[in-house]
Amino acid sequence: LRTHMKANAVLKAKVVEGKEEAGAKFRDYFEHSERWANAPSHRVLAMLRGRNEDVLTIDLAVDEDATTPVKPVERMVCEAYAIPLAGGGPADGFLRDVARWAWRVKLSLHLNIDLMGEVRERAEEEAIRVFARNLKDLLLAAPAGSRATMGLDPGIRTGVKVAVVDGTGKLVATSTVYPFQPRNDVAGASAELAHLIRKHKVELISIGNGTASRETDKLAADVLSLLPPDENGKKPIKVVVSEAGASVYSASATAAAEMPDIDVSLRGAVSIARRLQDPLAELVKIEPKSIGVGQYQHDVDQHRLAKALDAVVEDAVNAVGVDLNTASASLLARVSGLGTSLAEAIVARSEEHTSELQSRGLT
Repeated sequence: LRTHMKANAVLKAKVVEGKEEAGAKFRDYFEHSERWANAPSHRVLAMLRGRNEDVLTIDLAVDEDATTPVKPVERMVCEAYAIPLAGGGPADGFLRDVARWAWRVKLSLHLNIDLMGEVRERAEEEAIRVFARNLKDLLLAAPAGSRATMGLDPGIRTGVKVAVVDGTGKLVATSTVYPFQPRNDVAGASAELAHLIRKHKVELISIGNGTASRETDKLAADVLSLLPPDENGKKPIKVVVSEAGASVYSASATAAAEMPDIDVSLRGAVSIARRLQDPLAELVKIEPKSIGVGQYQHDVDQHRLAKALDAVVEDAVNAVGVDLNTASASLLARVSGLGTSLAEAIVARSEEHTSELQSRGLT
């Protein structure tokens, strides 16, 4: 019966009466059915979320289109106990009714629970696999390298947050410009960006892909079009990057320790600049689940998800390697054999050694 259901069962979702308006985001599943065996993970997780929010009901149906008097599932029960499918004495009719009841009341319920658990497990595994694959691609994106970079965290009413970091990722300047509503200070914003580019010899402009990203990208393009080339005949290159997790990083203890005197709203721009220079080194500071490269991440087993994503981060760090003298504690802690305490001790010793060399005028 289980094998038959896996091959033929249909997963059916239906809206709970009266929930059409409240559950409008699940409208695609108000009257939905598809084969259990082929249901993709994102649709399964969407239906399960709808059920958890009391918007949808989900059921498994089998042999609904059967035209024979005895459904295949009921026939299988009868055959297992050598019950005649037709005719026979009064006892045989009674036994056929028992087989039909056994399927409807006992066996179908048990198998529905089994198969719903299996389809959820399958969907979660696929969702975690997709999340891990996307995270790996993001972490192993080609770094732009040690070049002075300007990070732009787009915003409309709150302004565009600006941060400039040098080739080593050290923050050298911050600012906020207001080229959009309600101030519309395009001239002032352009002048400020041009000034920072010239002063710090910016080679790259990293633009977050959030709200007002397109407008900010146009602003940067306009500034670059008016900017004269440097002594090598080159102008800064602008790149739009994913800003997923930047706000989480801004409010984190890691960001507070790195930039205690910088306003939380400006830390995101610093992260956006650094993730263009070296995506891996910057993204390891953010909890993998907060990077946002998966679907329905809150609906899957959180322990399994965290374990899979942590393994991806560790594999990426160990595949690429780190520069012991410049790596952050967050990055070093991901190296096999190093823990948080040892990583922090290495960074502290590196900073102490650098300060000692600077005091002797050797750097």
